[in-house]
Amino acid sequence: MAERKAFLLRISPELWESLEQWAADELRSVNGQVEFLLAHAVREAGREKRKRPRREREGPP
Repeated sequence: MAERKAFLLRISPELWESLEQWAADELRSVNGQVEFLLAHAVREAGREKRKRPRREREGPP
């Protein structure tokens, strides 16, 4: 598994409480919920990192 990156996130106490409840409702940690939401937003925006097809990686025949 790839190494995970850590970073500091400053949010309001009200947002934290909302995330904490949402995470509990879905049986996740707050960290897991934030990661889930960010991954979903990236997919929805069409910004996920995609692997190039094999032919492009190999170069010309």
